Amino acid sequence: MKVTIYLVLIATLLSTEGKAQTEEHHHHHDHDHHQNEIGVGNSLVYFTGEKEFAYGLHFHYIRNISKSKFGLGLAYERIFDEHGHNTFGIVGAYYPVERLHLSASPGITFEDGSSSVNFAFHLETSYAFEIQDFHIGPLLEFAYDPEDIHISLGLHIGYGF
Repeated sequence: MKVTIYLVLIATLLSTEGKAQTEEHHHHHDHDHHQNEIGVGNSLVYFTGEKEFAYGLHFHYIRNISKSKFGLGLAYERIFDEHGHNTFGIVGAYYPVERLHLSASPGITFEDGSSSVNFAFHLETSYAFEIQDFHIGPLLEFAYDPEDIHISLGLHIGYGF
């Protein structure tokens, strides 16, 4: 009889501890950012100087800095217009609250067939809805280069790992 009581007591303690660890891991997972993120932004791009619209596609990789609200990475943006706008940049990311993402990206921009390379600067914000390791949400971007300023509105899709 004593053995049965001890076994029930041990089983109860182990299951309670396992449940607490699972809940703690789940709670911790919901409020922590992944160490790495690969993201894609699809957007409608408006050039303020040319007063024209084009389609833009943006890729980035961001690595979280020591489990903080900051990250660093690399980005590439392609705008499919008559000029063939390409931008490569270094991304600094900040996550002030759980779903909000802010980033700044200084870099270089050039057009297809041109040997001219210019400084570029992008500011982006997105708000993500998470579905396990994926997130999706609206994005807004402001970009400057000496040729023009463009504003992008679109959809960000990312994968965290």
